[in-house]
Parts: sequence; structure tokens; C-alpha cells
Amino acid sequence: MSLDLRSLAFGYGSRIVGSDLTLSLNTGEVLALLGPNGAGKTTLFKTMLGLLPVKAGEILLDGKPLAAWPRRERAARIAYVPQAHAVLFPFSVLDVVLMGRAARIAPFAMPSRHDRQVAVSALESLGMSGLAAKPYTEISGGERQLALIARALAQEPEILVMDEPSASLDYGNQMRVLAHIRALARQGLSIVLSTHNPDHAFLAADRVALLNGGKLAALGPPAEVLTPKALKELYDIDVVIGELEGSARICAPRLDRFLP
Repeated sequence: MSLDLRSLAFGYGSRIVGSDLTLSLNTGEVLALLGPNGAGKTTLFKTMLGLLPVKAGEILLDGKPLAAWPRRERAARIAYVPQAHAVLFPFSVLDVVLMGRAARIAPFAMPSRHDRQVAVSALESLGMSGLAAKPYTEISGGERQLALIARALAQEPEILVMDEPSASLDYGNQMRVLAHIRALARQGLSIVLSTHNPDHAFLAADRVALLNGGKLAALGPPAEVLTPKALKELYDIDVVIGELEGSARICAPRLDRFLP
């Protein structure tokens, strides 16, 4: 399933955060969005999900305007992993993941055995089976983030939108999530994610979009887009980019430029 943004302007209330944005997300592709804080990444994602109205231009889901899709159908096709999620009630982790099945359950109906199995499988895929019965309010922030990813996977979407999915994870879980993202893309899932870590884009993304000042600054393969010059313009920091054995690329700051 494809998602196309054409000359898009986005924002909230009367404020325009970004404009003239044109890009596409193709079937089975991982697109990484990088940009400094305040660049409009989260606002863009909420507009792509239909949570905020389009200010100008259009968003097409499989060639059809996003606003023309019924909410339930849209929710069955696009899943969202937010940066943070506050729950006041001590639902079990499994129940939180099971909430991802809402778009596929008839109104007033109870989750079926199949729905529960999908939720259990989503937890298993992220190595979280042992936390299924624990209260969501009693697990760590990183574990909550993994639970949110499992909830999105339980939705069985065709497009997955992830807002800094690895921000609160330890190093091991960051690598596991990135590997899982690549595996999901190979299965045909289309994924767009935001990150501040160029290395994550090198590891997981097919293409990278740079958002700066509400404008699309660059779009293309990570090796072509993530250059020292582009990252200096984006984050105002000098970096070096090297190539490791196996053609893997890595980005590191130039310590001599800002440490005494």
C-alpha cells in the first residue's frame, strides 16, 4: 500500500509548521525522517494519520484522498507508534496490545480467540511474552515503548508510522527493533519512522528524508543524503562518516570541534 504527500502544508490551529512537502512511501519500504527538535516531524506524522487536517495540498492512501477513507478502514491500514503513552489504569500489557485490534473488532463485540492470538504473537515477536500479565503501569519506559510497538503490530497494518520508536530503549533493544523493522519491510509492510540517530537510518532505512524549517531539505538513499555537510546544516554539529567491514556506515561527532 502506498502513501503519497503532494505539495503538503501541515500544522495545527492557525499555525503552519511545514509546507510544500512532496514525498511518497512505497510498499515494503522503510523511510527514515530526520530533523532537529521543532522541525515538525510529529505534526507531520499526525497529519499523515488524519489526526490533524491538511492545510494545503493532499495526502493519498493507495491513490485515494486520506480524508475519503472511513476511519475504521484507515485505522485497519495505518498503525501509529507514538513517542510516549500515559495510561492511568493498570491494564495488563497483553490488554494494551490487544487494544490494537479495535479497528478489526465489530462495535460492542469482544475480542475473539484469534484477536488474542494475534496480540500474543506480537508480544512474542518482540521478546515480551514474559510481561504479558504485568500491569502496564509497572513496567519500565523502554518496556512500554516495546508494548506500543507490539500494539501497532497487532493492528496488522499495511503502513506503520513510528515516532522515534527507539528513543527510550537500551542499546540491545534498539538493535532488535531495527532488525525487526527490516524484517517487517521484507514481508511487505511500509514503514516511516523518525529518528535523531543517523546510524539507525543507515542500518534500517531504504531512503531518508531530511526535514528542516518545515521544508524537505533532502530525500534519497541514506549513503547519498546523510553526508557531513547535510548533518551540519541539520544539527549544527561536525561529524565524520566512515564505512565498516560489510559496507555498514557509521556516523560519529568530530570531538575536536566542540570538546576542550
